[in-house]
Amino acid sequence: MARLSIAPRSADFKKFGTFLSDYQRRIEATPPGMCPVALQLDLLRAGGCQTCGKCTPCREGIPQLEALVQEVLDFDADSQTLKDMRKLATVIRDSADCAIGYHAADMFLQGMDTFADEYESHVAEGSCQEGVEQTIPCVTQCPAHVDIPGYIALAGNGDYAGAVNMIRKDNPFPTMCALVCEHPCEEVCRRQLIDAPVNIRGIKRFAVDMAPADTVAVPKRLPDTGKRIAVVGGGPSGLTCAYYLALMGHSVTVFEGRKQLGGMTRYGIPAYRFPRELLDRDIRAVLSVGNIEVKLNTWMHKEDEERICSEYDAVYVAVGAQIGKTLRLEGSDAQGVMSAVELLGRIGDDDYPDFTGKKVAIIGGGNVAMDCCRTAVRLGAEEVTCVYRRRIEDMTALPAEIESAMQEGVEMMTLQAPDSIEVDESGHCAALITQPQMIGAVKGGRPAPVKANKPKQRVEADIVLIAVGQDIMSLRVGMPAKSRKLYEADDSLKAVGFDNVFVGGDCQTGPATVIRAIAAGKVAAYNIDEFLGFDHRIDFGIDAPAAEANDRTPKGRCEIAERPARQRKHDFEGVEEPMSAEEAMQECGRCLRCDHYGCGAMEEGWIQYV
Repeated sequence: MARLSIAPRSADFKKFGTFLSDYQRRIEATPPGMCPVALQLDLLRAGGCQTCGKCTPCREGIPQLEALVQEVLDFDADSQTLKDMRKLATVIRDSADCAIGYHAADMFLQGMDTFADEYESHVAEGSCQEGVEQTIPCVTQCPAHVDIPGYIALAGNGDYAGAVNMIRKDNPFPTMCALVCEHPCEEVCRRQLIDAPVNIRGIKRFAVDMAPADTVAVPKRLPDTGKRIAVVGGGPSGLTCAYYLALMGHSVTVFEGRKQLGGMTRYGIPAYRFPRELLDRDIRAVLSVGNIEVKLNTWMHKEDEERICSEYDAVYVAVGAQIGKTLRLEGSDAQGVMSAVELLGRIGDDDYPDFTGKKVAIIGGGNVAMDCCRTAVRLGAEEVTCVYRRRIEDMTALPAEIESAMQEGVEMMTLQAPDSIEVDESGHCAALITQPQMIGAVKGGRPAPVKANKPKQRVEADIVLIAVGQDIMSLRVGMPAKSRKLYEADDSLKAVGFDNVFVGGDCQTGPATVIRAIAAGKVAAYNIDEFLGFDHRIDFGIDAPAAEANDRTPKGRCEIAERPARQRKHDFEGVEEPMSAEEAMQECGRCLRCDHYGCGAMEEGWIQYV
């Protein structure tokens, strides 16, 4: 009789798990710009290695599919090859015995659809598409294409003003992005092949703390051109466009409807995340260029639009998403029910409501919902409950924001869909009624909730904040639209049907991140300059230091800490505790200088792409 044991069947399982962990790091650090066909072939081979060999579709189908993909990769395939590949992959997906074969084939079919143009280029043109090449991962992933290795190297050398100026080459809001950027650059940082991504945002924060933006001189403005440009919207996109156009020598007038500049970074992000004095540093630096006139409390009407289009040589429209979406709920018009945007907008002008002793319910699971949760705590609310119809892991908010909200006492009430709002005799909100949900099939990349056969629940609430998204103000008469509320533009951000109007930011893409708005403003500025007949090149007076040898010793990643929850939840002071000099220098030393090692030097032309 065989002897039983609690030991694993293979003594190498632990080693194998470590190996797979390293392999996962390579997947996460897949460099942007690589050939999708080559990537798909590698993933197919991984699936082929995992097959047990018992079923024919997996055992024989995957190797046959690999051979066909190799023909495409070698530029030896024709259109019939693509049809054969799709047919074979469909057979494998639909007839494989287990998930290994199914998943390998399903992923491949998704890739054929996603990268159809790339496959067609391999077959018809005998080459990869233009732009498929090894690039610097973090720079490529940054929407504004900031020279990240360059400013990290400058900060590592103690040249913090140089680091700020390096950032300003592509982003005139270094402080803003040091505090609120969602740092997509870190997602593909090659350092994770060794340990973990470099804390890029943390380094930027340290640099702007050491060299405040308004103390670092901006580049010298080029000679005046005599051209006049109107910028509608004083948020990050509009001010970015104004900054670069002014540096080129053009005269810029910024029209802003609110009392102060900053757009949704002032009226949509609470001060505890982005202290207003830090926002003002960046704005002062932008305006220090000169040749920028600001007109506050100026809303655009039809006659105003027509006038500025005729009076100015070019117009850039960069209106932010400043209207909160609503829900069609019974009782939603009761007193005490408001949109998240309304609350945060009031606070942007230092109008802080008093929630002392109130019970507050927030509907939503994004970053704005977390902002409202944490704001309600600071306004003195007795109870704060976040009601979300999916699970916590399905929330679109940054995990760090969710964790911080929970540390501050916010209750996460998940798998609860808002059903109605209970109203008392005085017409005031009394409770939020929810319908329990259960998680179901994946739709749009996330498991979708469906109604559960459970009784409705009552969440006592004096105030209900709706944080389910934002909208753009209704279109003005005459502006072209690709949808009901979004302006239509071509690849250069020139408004379709207009001679001299460019559009960008939220009003063109829909609500997006701060760094994407900044990127649009930069692209618009350079394209407006070209439209006006110029080809200005700004001398920012800064270059990246020479690369030193990599330090590949595995190290832990230094994180940005927050003040203890028991302290920070009582005020609107900044919650972050910046890195120490030792932490910042260690993080700078972890950068592998991918601009020099592995990808070559930075190339011209980054500036044209969003």
